Amino acid sequence: MLRESAARNIKPLLSDDAWQALRRLSPQAVRRDLEKARKQVADAERSATEANARARSAEQRLQQSRAGAGDGLTALAKQFGTDKWGSWHHYTPHYARHLGHLRDERFTLLEIGIGGYAREKQGGASLRMWRSYFPKAQILGLDIEDKSFVDTDRIRTYQGSQTDEQLLNQIVDDADDLKVIIDDGSHRCEHIRATFDILYPLLPDDGIYAIEDLQTSYWPRFGGSADVNATFTSMALVKSFLDDLNWEEFTPVDREPSYVQSHLIALHAYHNLVFLEKGENNEKSVNGRRDPAKP
Repeated sequence: MLRESAARNIKPLLSDDAWQALRRLSPQAVRRDLEKARKQVADAERSATEANARARSAEQRLQQSRAGAGDGLTALAKQFGTDKWGSWHHYTPHYARHLGHLRDERFTLLEIGIGGYAREKQGGASLRMWRSYFPKAQILGLDIEDKSFVDTDRIRTYQGSQTDEQLLNQIVDDADDLKVIIDDGSHRCEHIRATFDILYPLLPDDGIYAIEDLQTSYWPRFGGSADVNATFTSMALVKSFLDDLNWEEFTPVDREPSYVQSHLIALHAYHNLVFLEKGENNEKSVNGRRDPAKP
């Protein structure tokens, strides 16, 4: 029956030579070829599965490597539920690199933006993480919403705008040995720039100023722009810091440097995150400051 069906349906589709070759195949040979094909398919599927497993393992090792660089900070971020480590951000290893030397010191850290928005009893994860990571530090937080429920031993919160100069001065006056300022506030470009203009001069030398979530610099709804040459964004401010570091190479001798130019000694940039190190920037020009009378 099978041979009759093949003769009726397959023979018309084949050349005479192909048909004769097919006729010479025994049922055992057909079954053998079929099993061989099935084995090849199974081997291919197994290889694909193993390749996917290796890729997942490599990704896990990468994540573990990144987390390990955080020297315990990443574990604390996970414990307290802050987004400084997770699906969106991988900030904690960078914070550990730049703030790790302060772990056993007595100082004050100020973070702008406490989280949770206007949701009742929501937010404070980062402040709790910092309190645990720095066992001798005072942790201050500022938010536009009332976050006083976060207050506890070594954590104090303030309510108000991050551009309120009077309030920012009060917070700095309350701080004992302020060393770290983190802007994780509204992420609006105009707020980031205004806050920096107020707070950076109030940060003592040897202090560190961090700005998070700079991706909003490219988002118009946050006051940013997709135009990378825009001059009003938060990223434009960051780019200007590179020139500020090297002010003596281009500033005429008859013009004094700006405050930032004379008080910025290092800039560290990561994906959506920057750190500024404050200090006296007076390394002197390689060729001497430019004489405005000369071309």
